[in-house]
Amino acid sequence: MNKRIFSSLFAMLLIIQITSVFAQKDPNDCKGSKEIPIFSRMKGFYMDIYEENPFNKYEFLVSSEKTETVEGHYYYAQYRANEGVTEPSGLQIVRNYSNAAKAIGGKQVFSFEDGGQENAIIKIEKNNTETWVHVAAYSNGTYSIHMVQKESMDQEIVASAKDLANSLKETGKVAVYGIYFDVDKSTLKPESDPTLAEIAKMLKSNSSLKLYVVGHTDNAGTFDHNVKLSKDRADAVVKELVSKYSVTATRLQAFGAGPTAPVESNAKEEGRSKNRRVELVAQ
Repeated sequence: MNKRIFSSLFAMLLIIQITSVFAQKDPNDCKGSKEIPIFSRMKGFYMDIYEENPFNKYEFLVSSEKTETVEGHYYYAQYRANEGVTEPSGLQIVRNYSNAAKAIGGKQVFSFEDGGQENAIIKIEKNNTETWVHVAAYSNGTYSIHMVQKESMDQEIVASAKDLANSLKETGKVAVYGIYFDVDKSTLKPESDPTLAEIAKMLKSNSSLKLYVVGHTDNAGTFDHNVKLSKDRADAVVKELVSKYSVTATRLQAFGAGPTAPVESNAKEEGRSKNRRVELVAQ
């Protein structure tokens, strides 16, 4: 049999085997609950706790000594076995979720046992979305899932042209956090428009002002890649200001600093998120 056909059939059989273990909503589910993204639950289990928050954070243990704080759309669900259901072991539950993730291109980052509780940390990167999952399973027919679909918080408050100008006057530079890009790309997101409009407004109110537009990254990935990415993002900002907001091109110069000028430690996600920024520097 052709190897490619065999591999496809094997993958299909694996997915069928995994999904047969899982089930959909149960009549005993708590009020207001709904299925969390990507996964359903183990067959014969009901959801007795459900929480969802559009933006929150969770610390995922990625080694015996290191955690990864992930911010984004947060879900929490706790499941219990219905009466009469043969309770699977904690290891069996964790393995089912890990295998389901692997079937769609995810991976188990870390696994550990804590006081009789089996744990797996899972990461799935799909359709430009990074999803982190912590499955914690006891042997008494109870398990829980913490899930975060990683994303940046919507910046509802945008610095005004006046505030940007004041910061430039006082310190010669201003960090801008209302400019958004696709993950690991230099494509500007539409949510950046309000901030770009304020930058353009500031420039138009001061015709002699010239700026360096400086891209910054965290330290994830290689140095050369981050320097290029930061420069590409700075170029994208300059191009948008010129083409969409009619700023004279000679007033702007793009530069990529990569990870060389962090404002906080890259040890945790809170610091890395602040290091990923665009700065305006007076020429």
